[in-house]
Amino acid sequence: MSNTRPNNFSSVWADLKGVSFKQHFIDAGGIRTRCMESGDPSKPLVLALHGVGGHAEAYSRNFGPHANADFWFVAIDMLGHGWTDQPPINYQVKDYAEHILAVLKSLGRDRAMLTGESLGGWVSTYLAVHHPQVVEKLVLNTAGGWTAHPHVMERLKTLSNEAASDPSWERIKTRLEFLMCDKSMVSDDLIETRRAIYSQPGFSETMKRIMCLQEMEIRRPNMITADQYKSIKALTLVVWTSHDPTATPEEGKQIADMIPGAQYVVMNECGHWPQFEDADLFNRIHIEFLKGQG
Repeated sequence: MSNTRPNNFSSVWADLKGVSFKQHFIDAGGIRTRCMESGDPSKPLVLALHGVGGHAEAYSRNFGPHANADFWFVAIDMLGHGWTDQPPINYQVKDYAEHILAVLKSLGRDRAMLTGESLGGWVSTYLAVHHPQVVEKLVLNTAGGWTAHPHVMERLKTLSNEAASDPSWERIKTRLEFLMCDKSMVSDDLIETRRAIYSQPGFSETMKRIMCLQEMEIRRPNMITADQYKSIKALTLVVWTSHDPTATPEEGKQIADMIPGAQYVVMNECGHWPQFEDADLFNRIHIEFLKGQG
């Protein structure tokens, strides 16, 4: 019997070794919503929001360190994503935001520290602009909402719709590789986790609705304006990467420069998931910011 394993093999379960956590479902305004959480619910709440087509496992390497830092760390499957309910609507930023408000209510909290990656950052920004009372601190991680590059939008739409209509190993792998600077980070375990989600009955139709924000006529009215960024009152950290496939570090810096007092960090040799690709560095930067005074 061989004891050889693939060089790129890693597991969500290995990421969570030694971590006290739970997965459960809550009713968020009538939407059955999947939650993963670690830490003490009496501690400050950090609510983590994944990117488009994603799911809570995007934060598998962040649960333990944040719980150990005395946070209640909660990641959800956003509206229409993962194992959360998938109502038959075109998913726009306001819809996601209203779901987050319902999640907070279900969790028994009036406000939270919001950390959002990609689409999750876009939704977090919307909340900081339109519902500032619920945002204690804000982390925008390779966040959407500012740029609209047609070639990026088309590639993301194509890869996502292909993976959902034919959730084969290779198509899911290709979609996940889009996220990474180091393609070897796309492990068998991560592929299978997403493949199971994309194989749900009807998910290919849901994905088409999710991808509506990649259509320019829908994306434009949802985008965050310069004046809206300038109105943000929450203490903000903008995290970008050297190899983000959706926008350059210079474009990330534009976002940070518009938000009063925002901090800006670029993580090298990372793509669209720095919280996963270089979890040690991300966790250190993230926790230092969340614990800082301001």
